[in-house]
Amino acid sequence: MSNVDAVAVILGRGGSKGLPRKNVLPVAGRPCVAWTIEAAQHAASVVEVVVSSDDAEVLALARAAGAGVVERPAELASDTATVDDAARHAVRAIERAAGGPMAARRPVVILYANVPVRPHDLIDRAAEMLAEYEADSVQSYAPVGKHHPWWTARVDAATGAVRPWEGGVLNHGVFRRQDLPRAYVPDGGVIVVTRESLMLEVPGVRPGPHAFFGRDDRRRGVINPEGAVVDVDTRVDLLVAGALLAERGAGG
Repeated sequence: MSNVDAVAVILGRGGSKGLPRKNVLPVAGRPCVAWTIEAAQHAASVVEVVVSSDDAEVLALARAAGAGVVERPAELASDTATVDDAARHAVRAIERAAGGPMAARRPVVILYANVPVRPHDLIDRAAEMLAEYEADSVQSYAPVGKHHPWWTARVDAATGAVRPWEGGVLNHGVFRRQDLPRAYVPDGGVIVVTRESLMLEVPGVRPGPHAFFGRDDRRRGVINPEGAVVDVDTRVDLLVAGALLAERGAGG
């Protein structure tokens, strides 16, 4: 049980340059989007699941799985369309169907259709954190591991000369992974925002592409183990996701 009543918006457009049709490609025997729909439906904090897409096959899969659908216009399904514009469009469609706007602080769970692997409790952890801290947003993060920013360098394409990305010492003088300070990167597992934040109605928020996350002091992050989320953008990602899901099934 949960004291949070969230609406989940799953974003899954039809186009993809890196891995064509990635949202409907089979992963461990099921279309990729099916795994995210199932995760949202099984979350205790989610009371409504809607899939937003411009793609007829994605929408058909959503209907078959018992999810609601929002037909996304082409201008919100291009390579340059933003996540928050697509999510706002979906929420407005949900509200029109319901006959009125949701409460300003009601959570909106934003999920990507191309993320078939995420911890089973991730959505609920993020939604509960939003409620507990009265946050504007909660985003999931993973440790960067060996791709740490301190180990980023500039390499001259012509001469091969190496110099630090920042500062004057290569690798910040650190050569053991365990000595690196902790650093995290968004992993694509989940974003939870209030309606007020998604609709850009929070006072005092600086304009910009991340304005829908709300105020800086009311943003929170939930941490996943390294590799716990697989965001499918390449053929390798697809193979990794399939192997992990098959392993979960074998383990019961």
